[in-house]
Amino acid sequence: MDLLLDTHAIIWFLNGDANLSHMAKAAIEDNNNTKTVSIASIWEIGIKISLDKFRFAKGFKKFVEMIDANGFDILPISFEHALIVSTLEFIHRDPFDRLLIAQSLKENLTIVTRDENIKKYSIHTIW
Repeated sequence: MDLLLDTHAIIWFLNGDANLSHMAKAAIEDNNNTKTVSIASIWEIGIKISLDKFRFAKGFKKFVEMIDANGFDILPISFEHALIVSTLEFIHRDPFDRLLIAQSLKENLTIVTRDENIKKYSIHTIW
């Protein structure tokens, strides 16, 4: 399975947080699955850190290094992703999540998320 981790899923996975469901954790740890993190999630975390809404004890640079060390691919934002965002029904209002939905559609990725609004789109999710 090809996975795209929502921002909270990557944070909880790297922090070893119990909020990450057992199914999500198992899917992320399964070596048969490819794991991807959108550059949009890294951008979102950077913004939240700058606004003092999120802290990663080891620092943001270490956070990004842990993404790489855990074998996650980084998915850039493409023009095609932006085009898909412009056509999405406005169920979800968060711009970062809308971009993840578009990336999931374009790249045929299953989103690891507990976000119920993301699940309302015609995409595959796991939690």
